[in-house]
Amino acid sequence: MKYTTLPNTDIKVSKICLGTMTFGQQNTESEGHAQMDYALERGVNFFDTAEMYSIPSKKETYGSTERIIGTWFKKTGKREEVVLASKIAGPNANFGYMRDKLDFSPASIEYALDKSLQRLQTDYLDLYQLHWPERKTNCFGQRGYKFQEDAWEDNFHEVLEVLDGFVKAGKIKHIGVSNENPWGMMRFLEESKYHNLPRIKTIQNPYSLLNRLFENASAEVCFRENVGLLAYSPLAFGVLSGKYLSGEKQPNTRLSLFPQYSRYSSAKSTEATKLYQEVAHKHDLTLTQLAQAFVLQQPFVTSSIIGATTMEQLKENIDTIDVVLSDEILKEINAIQAIIPDPAP
Repeated sequence: MKYTTLPNTDIKVSKICLGTMTFGQQNTESEGHAQMDYALERGVNFFDTAEMYSIPSKKETYGSTERIIGTWFKKTGKREEVVLASKIAGPNANFGYMRDKLDFSPASIEYALDKSLQRLQTDYLDLYQLHWPERKTNCFGQRGYKFQEDAWEDNFHEVLEVLDGFVKAGKIKHIGVSNENPWGMMRFLEESKYHNLPRIKTIQNPYSLLNRLFENASAEVCFRENVGLLAYSPLAFGVLSGKYLSGEKQPNTRLSLFPQYSRYSSAKSTEATKLYQEVAHKHDLTLTQLAQAFVLQQPFVTSSIIGATTMEQLKENIDTIDVVLSDEILKEINAIQAIIPDPAP
């Protein structure tokens, strides 16, 4: 395994992070425990979850992923070996069964954090992230910002003050954001700089060969402000494994079980995926190796969040840590990006 540190901390994290959103729905508790056992054995010490997991989120399975991680901690006693990240859902999640109001008010943050800690059977989180902005922005399938009237009022300072209280109480070590844009990152950084409040260390956004929009402006913020990207969906819901290109039915895959997740299934995405697979095969790589290695080699990426429903997939994903793409391969990847830029915004 390869390691780095969470920016502006001394916390060592693996360059591959175990994503857990399938635990409790696509994966049973025993399967989740097996994945965590194997990942830790392979040197993956960074686990990511969220209060709204498993996905797709629904009342019956709300919090199931955190509960499974919690029973694993209780069984193994390995909490101190894991850098643990979780998230509070913002109002764009639209899941009212989680709590009375989905926002980042003091009451909501306290309630969500305490419930996550209870489910996870731990006293603290190494990283606590705001899962969605409160304002209307950064929507899946939408390129760029579209102005919309909303009732949101600037509360960056107030949110950081609340989180600061939980940092001082020892319930949170560090904070981050997710599905945020450059302006949101800079506002958080500005408030922390001028008011001695906790600084965001990470941003968790989608990033893959089919969606490189993060490079447009967010990557520069990360580079100049030392914020690390936790890249999720590096294989684009499995599309960048190449398994959908054969045309054969894939009955137990995520996109077959949950067709509403069609973000990476457009004709342009399929066309680009075929071209990337040709590059991979030309250089004796699998498409999974090409896609994962591309993400891992980006200088603004702190860790790539992998998700798997089988041990075979998990092993293949972790094995990609040893793949290094040559300048020639990167040029061929960028040539495809120039022809079909970001087909899955």
